[in-house]
Amino acid sequence: MANLGLLIIRLVVGVTFIGHGCQKLFGWFGGAGVSNTGEWLESIGIKPGGKIWAVLAGSFELVGGVLFAAGELTALGAILIIIIMIDAIVTVHGRNGYWLTNNGFEYNMVLIAVTAGVALVGPGDYVLLYRP
Repeated sequence: MANLGLLIIRLVVGVTFIGHGCQKLFGWFGGAGVSNTGEWLESIGIKPGGKIWAVLAGSFELVGGVLFAAGELTALGAILIIIIMIDAIVTVHGRNGYWLTNNGFEYNMVLIAVTAGVALVGPGDYVLLYRP
């Protein structure tokens, strides 16, 4: 059952990050795309090169999400996700305190804990590539 639990966690978190990456990079799923995300990043003080940071953030989310969901290079996927969550805390949510009700970093911390936990225990047996 532990392997099934790890698969569920990896799929939900990984696919969520794939979606967030696609929002930033391609404007899919109601996302802003690179140009608008870059403009928003510059509006909150991430200057210069908001578009570059948008591409980097979207790429970390997309690649991290794919690796995490697939259970391949899970630790690397978790690291990419954790970097993005730390960035979100530092640039947006940290100044609002912990609780999500105040736009705080509660959710970011949960995602850091979950991805770090899975990276530390391993992806489980249900991964993209079969390992005998």
